[in-house]
Order: sequence, then structure tokens, then C-alpha cells
Amino acid sequence: MEQKKVIVLKYSEIHLKGGNRKFFEKALLKNLKYKMYKLAKVTHTGSRYIVHDFDENNLEEIEIKIMQTFGVHSYSIGTEIATSYENVKEFCSSINLTGTFKVDTTRADKTFPVNSMDLSREMGGVILKNNSGLEVDVKNPQTLVKIDIRENGYTYIYMGENKALGGLPVGTSSKGLVLLSGGIDSPVCAVEMAKRGMEIMAIHFHSFPYTSEQAKQKVVDLAGLIKPYTNLNTLFVVPFTKIQEAIHKNCNEEYMITLMRRFMMRISERIAKENDCQCLITGENLGQVASQTIESMTITNNAIEYLPVMRPLISKDKEEIIEISKKINTFETSILPYEDCCTVFLPKYPIIKPKLEKVLKEEANLKIEELVNEAIANVEVIRI
Repeated sequence: MEQKKVIVLKYSEIHLKGGNRKFFEKALLKNLKYKMYKLAKVTHTGSRYIVHDFDENNLEEIEIKIMQTFGVHSYSIGTEIATSYENVKEFCSSINLTGTFKVDTTRADKTFPVNSMDLSREMGGVILKNNSGLEVDVKNPQTLVKIDIRENGYTYIYMGENKALGGLPVGTSSKGLVLLSGGIDSPVCAVEMAKRGMEIMAIHFHSFPYTSEQAKQKVVDLAGLIKPYTNLNTLFVVPFTKIQEAIHKNCNEEYMITLMRRFMMRISERIAKENDCQCLITGENLGQVASQTIESMTITNNAIEYLPVMRPLISKDKEEIIEISKKINTFETSILPYEDCCTVFLPKYPIIKPKLEKVLKEEANLKIEELVNEAIANVEVIRI
């Protein structure tokens, strides 16, 4: 009997997509093939994805890539055999176990002559016969032996499942532009939106010479760290110094942050629309800092003409955000002590509940369109 080591991947949320399910299945297959390029082959059968034909020396790298792919609910390392009662019995005869166990069968191939419950019972007897001291526990077994009979003519037998990220495949929920600052929050918010299937592009505002080249490189590094989760490949770096100097020179300093953010939103919306992005994404969190108030966010949104702003971290506790940043390996880079543009000309007492009429009065002192156009004309595009 020929056997092949494989990895069996399952999805969960895609099951809910009804008539659109094939669209999501194809997107997940495309993403998995991209991740496994030159490492393994991926095929799709029913609600399973099979990773096969890989060098076992690369197994750890393959598992990491699976764990960075949204849409995968769980994966199991197992064995592929041609479907037949005799092959299943022969394989189960070779299983060595201790403690307690249970056999669970999924019979997607309805032409298989034995139903799921009967096959589980019969194969449980085979395993018991060949393992002295082993006991059956149907409620809380130490080992769950899974027999997965698929529609493609193969049966997959594996023990245990590894929980993956879940969510939806990247690319199934349009495209968004994330404002990537270099702090802890913005890389996390990009990954959180990718989990809902959104393809991500990024924009960063750089204030050279007030902020260093190391600060810019830090953001490039962060973009690279979130790329495996988000498929991010483009970072727009906007020169922001002239705008900040103009605000500092012509406006009340307590409005500095509010006015900066409104400029960021205007510029981001323009670049987003030019690149077919359907929304802006920020790492703002309600009440995390004094300026992140509903009033401030409302005034910031007012600078945008068309696009919605997604704030996936709006209600998360800071510790939750830090925990996610550690899981996606961005935390240590995010806390490197390089300044970002929001620390330049930082007012001692920023206004926390701005009024629109007063903000518009301050903006009347600025040549907004001229400053925005000049910044966009000098954007640096970095491929990640």
C-alpha cells in the first residue's frame, strides 16, 4: 500500500458563504499556492486543502506559512492512502498508541461501502487489538484518530489538529490603505483587517530631517513583517515636513495634531483612490491617548470626501494589542526608539475635543491644496 505524508487543512467561516463559497475557496487556494511556491504543492478537494509533495526538512517552514494564512481554521499532519476498506484497515493495524483514544470518521465520499459510525467502531477494534493496555474514551480521549474519506479517491488519516488563524482569505474583501506609523498599533490593525479578507497597501508620513532615516527604515521593516499575513507589497512614503512647518508657523499650536491628521487623511484618501483602495485603515483606539476622542475622530473624518475609515482596534485593550503584536512578531520592531512624525512640534496641551468651526478657522491660514499636491507629487513608492 502506497502512503504519502501530507498536511490536511480545514476552513470554517467559508462554510457560511452559501452560493459564494467557491469564490472564497478559490481565493484561499490561490493564497496557499503562493505561500507554498517551491516548497510544496496544494490541491483542493471538497472542504479540504491538501499540502503534499514536500521535503520533510521544510516542514517547519511550511507550518509557519500555514499559520500566516487567513482562511485556514486548522491543519493536521497525516498520511494519504488510496481509498479502500482494506487500505484503511491495514493502516489502522500499524497505529501504535497508549492511553485512551477515539476513532472519528468523515465520509465525504458516499460511495464508500461502510458508513462513518460503523467504520469508526470497526477501526477502533483493529487499533485496540494491536495495542495492549489501550482504552476507548469517546468523550475525552488523549488521542483522536481521524479517518477522512474524501471525494478525490484518497483517504487521509491523522491524529490531532493544530488551530490556525481562521478568518477569510486575503483578497476577498477588496483593498484598503493602512496609515502605518511605526508604533505598536498600526501593524496590528493592518493584520486585523487582513483577517477579514482585505488586501492591504500602506502609507507612511516621514518628516526628514526631524525624523531620521532609521525611523523610515523601521516602518519598511514593519511592512515586511506583516507582509506574510497581509500580502502587502506597496508602501507609500509621504514627505510631511513642509506641511508640519506650515502648521507650526501659521496655526495655534494646540491644534497641531488635529490639523496634521486632517492633512494625513486628505493625502491618504487621494492616494487610496488612485490605487483602487476602498477604505482607509488606522490604528486609533478610543481613549488610548488624550487626542483619540470621538470628537477628534469626527473632525478627522470630516477632512475625507468619500472613503470610510476602518478602526479595527477601536475598543481593544492595550494589552490585547500588544499580545497580537507579539504573535505577529512586530512588537520588538515597533518599540525601537526612533521618533515618528507625530512627535515633531508636539504641543504641550493638544486640544482633545476640537470644534469644527475653530479647526476650519485655523486651516484658513494654510494653503491646503498646494501643500497636499506638493506632498503627493513627491511620494516615494517602496516595494516590499
